[in-house]
Amino acid sequence: MSERARGEREGAPEGPFRIALSVLAIAFTAYLAAGALLWTTQPEHPIVQVAAVVMYLSTTWVCIFWDARSAPAPDPVRTRIGERRPLPLWAAVLALTCAVIVPNASWYAAGASGRLDSFATWGLGAVGALMAVVMVRRRPLTAWAGVAVAAIAASMWIGPRQAMALGVVGAVLWVGVAQLMSWLVDRMARDAAQLTDAQREASEWLASQEGARRERRTQIQRALAVAGPVLAHTIAVGGHLDGRERALARVAEASLRDELRGAALLDDDVRAALAAARGRGAVVSVVDEGGLDAVAAEARETLRAELAAVLASARSERLFVRSSTHADVAVTVVGRSEGADGEDTVDLWHEVRRPPESAEHADGQVLPQTDIAEDAPREA
Repeated sequence: MSERARGEREGAPEGPFRIALSVLAIAFTAYLAAGALLWTTQPEHPIVQVAAVVMYLSTTWVCIFWDARSAPAPDPVRTRIGERRPLPLWAAVLALTCAVIVPNASWYAAGASGRLDSFATWGLGAVGALMAVVMVRRRPLTAWAGVAVAAIAASMWIGPRQAMALGVVGAVLWVGVAQLMSWLVDRMARDAAQLTDAQREASEWLASQEGARRERRTQIQRALAVAGPVLAHTIAVGGHLDGRERALARVAEASLRDELRGAALLDDDVRAALAAARGRGAVVSVVDEGGLDAVAAEARETLRAELAAVLASARSERLFVRSSTHADVAVTVVGRSEGADGEDTVDLWHEVRRPPESAEHADGQVLPQTDIAEDAPREA
């Protein structure tokens, strides 16, 4: 994983958008608190009013800043905006307690004659702003519970009609908008994550297609290098080949078949060993059944080196090379020759073991030894 990716997963510093939201929340709550201290008439209990303002500001700023470092963002949208960690439970309880105490304290402090003044009803707007912060901090139940508690208290102190007119509707609206914005950000984040995954899959598909095209071009170039001279000479002589030229044509045809049926098994050393075996008159069949698909590139080189050594030392009249998806065996080499009694006998059996790290990916079974030996003449 790159350092940039690791930094994103461990949490990035606060971005400008998140800082701007925090500053706006501080300024707005400070404005509401200032309205509570601008008295048009002297409240009956000013100390209680000041204490309510102090409690409100302390609670609100705790909810804004406590444990508010951006959480690891799983998608580009929340990486850019910043995703706050959920508000701790104790802070959520503190915010709900503040929603109970602050409005009631303000109406108590204002007295019976001033309960409809702005410094008495400020608590409704203040609770709405606080619960909007709680909503953004991923505590929706606490936020709506706080609004409900403040609405009930307002109805008891000043009546439902006045409560609706002086702040309850605004508090509900703020919390609802905060929840809607949170939902929209989450939805946008999910869509962005899906789009990112789709783009990644498309890029991987395009890369695989480009790799396949390069592999096909390589195989075509190799086939032309093997068969091109033979075909050109055959055309030049009108198909009239002598025994040596026919033998070379058969070797070229067999080499071309190897490229088509067993490309994963081949490298320069294996091709040289196959050519040497055919040069001494052996019939060789190479078949790849996907046994090396789950093998790493470095391990493939080791397997091919062992295969090349086995083929170079083989003296059988017919050689059969087959890869498989067996959990332990990657490649099987079977050699058969005519015995003294005229019957075919298996004079070579070699299994190239699968590397341990790729054995768990193999999901098939190689044919039993007797089955391969019996199938060998039919393949020839």
